Amino acid sequence: MGIAASAAAEVPSARQDQLRDIVAQDCGSCHGMTRKGGLGSPLLPEVLAAYTAEGVTETILEGRPGTPMPPWKTMLSRDEASWIARYLMGEVK
Repeated sequence: MGIAASAAAEVPSARQDQLRDIVAQDCGSCHGMTRKGGLGSPLLPEVLAAYTAEGVTETILEGRPGTPMPPWKTMLSRDEASWIARYLMGEVK
């Protein structure tokens, strides 16, 4: 099983649906509803290709100090943040 497949396997299907909604609504409120950017930077696979999935996961969990990007570690597990990172990077659907 590949890394993307194992990340998806660790997050139940129903929770994956909830995480997609979080990306659309919560992330979209700053990064744009189409993820092309807004207050926050674009969250498109071609932009995120410059980063590792682990780096994106850390940003989700810890936020970016000095920017409006909040830490999500109180609301998301590491597996969930990793799933979101891979979802944003186009590695899972």
